[in-house]
Amino acid sequence: MTATISTHVLNGVDGSHCGGIEVTLSRLNSDGSRETWFTQSTGADGRLVREIELSWADPQTVYEMTFRTGPYWAERELPRDGPQLVSEIVIRVQMQDPDKRYHIPIIISPNSYSVWWSS
Repeated sequence: MTATISTHVLNGVDGSHCGGIEVTLSRLNSDGSRETWFTQSTGADGRLVREIELSWADPQTVYEMTFRTGPYWAERELPRDGPQLVSEIVIRVQMQDPDKRYHIPIIISPNSYSVWWSS
């Protein structure tokens, strides 16, 4: 039994794909600690796909996807009226079906984002 977690990161300023965004998936343990499962950057097409073995996992387990967006925006020249406040985006998810595909697209801007789930 293998689940698939994926994302597609899009630039909300100019509509391009966000390649090079570092994404970390961690499991949140009952004692509050985090166990990192992987860290990987999105490809030039803004996509990341990973298979995850979940057959042994408790379906109520919470996972965090952390998107390091600060370095991405720091490399771009954008008109700014103030500081960039958002350096990471953290999305908590549950993957209750160990055979399902969990696709979490995200549109990012320097100080905002929009996320949704699709299969």
